[in-house]
Amino acid sequence: MKQELWGQTPKGEDILIYSLEDPKGGIRAKVLNYGAVLYSLEIPEKDGGYRDVVLGFDRLEDYFENGSYYGALVARCANRIGGAKITLDGKTYELDKNDGNNNLHSGFHPLCKRVWPVKAYSDNAITFSYESPDLDMGFPGQLHIDVTYTLSEDALIIDYHGLSDADTVFNLTNHSYFNLKGAGEGTILDHKLFLYADQFTCTDAESVATGEIREVAGTPMDFREGKVVGDDIEADYDQIQLGRGFDHNFILSKDASHRAEEFGTKDVSLSHAAKLVAPEGDITLNVYTDRPCAQVYSGNFITGEDVGKGGKVYPHRGGLAIETQGYPNALNVDAFPNPIIRAEEDMYLRTVYRFTY
Repeated sequence: MKQELWGQTPKGEDILIYSLEDPKGGIRAKVLNYGAVLYSLEIPEKDGGYRDVVLGFDRLEDYFENGSYYGALVARCANRIGGAKITLDGKTYELDKNDGNNNLHSGFHPLCKRVWPVKAYSDNAITFSYESPDLDMGFPGQLHIDVTYTLSEDALIIDYHGLSDADTVFNLTNHSYFNLKGAGEGTILDHKLFLYADQFTCTDAESVATGEIREVAGTPMDFREGKVVGDDIEADYDQIQLGRGFDHNFILSKDASHRAEEFGTKDVSLSHAAKLVAPEGDITLNVYTDRPCAQVYSGNFITGEDVGKGGKVYPHRGGLAIETQGYPNALNVDAFPNPIIRAEEDMYLRTVYRFTY
């Protein structure tokens, strides 16, 4: 495990970059103790070089802002919570209103902008741990979180573990943006996306899930047979117009044909959620998860002003995020399953990003 000091936070905390390498010579990754951010994910190329396929920054100071959540580990709750409040076990909790009247990705001071202690590491894996106190960002319960990144030749495995002293929300995700041509190499409008989902959840004008579930069949939201991302991204369809493109939660199929037993453990059972194919067809990213849903976000609010790695400017829609998650706004929608961790009960989540090339 190689580690290097990158800089310090405004509070004087050391920020380190940790380099992971698979012993079989496959993909490489770098992660930060700042927010447990996934800084880079490099896949081998035929000429012996490597291609970094996730968006991020060369300047540490840019991660202190990071309004687009490049590479972010989102906790305690991914996505939007309508009205920035939840009711749990009969008690209502007020959360940060950091997205208009709503709560987005947990609040103003999310865990992706804090320093995470390292619990364990090896050449190809690292575990970060964080103790989130009771009422942190408004959420109940003292919550212990472990996040482990593991490289396995052609796959990045992200394991999440939580343990709380009270019932609370536990809906974590990774917010990396992928561009299989390389970070900063144009848009993702020419990538082909497969989503193994028959339904999606609708949102209102503030991108908050309303509780309405629609079938993807016969709509621009149907990626079951694969479709180029740019084909319908400007379609005259209410949900696309509201989201300014794709920014929606898809309910994943969990039938036998999509199971991925090779990535399962005694604690989690995974299924194939999505497949993203580079325009030249030379690289394919497969996403597997135990989560019931995935938010697909086509970088609609990337403005073309962010200067990323290598000094490259990230264009509008320069990356695609596939955020595995629980149902959004679930504690405010009775029909949705709640992403709750019960007091003193361990919870384990897993998502796998596997490349073929």
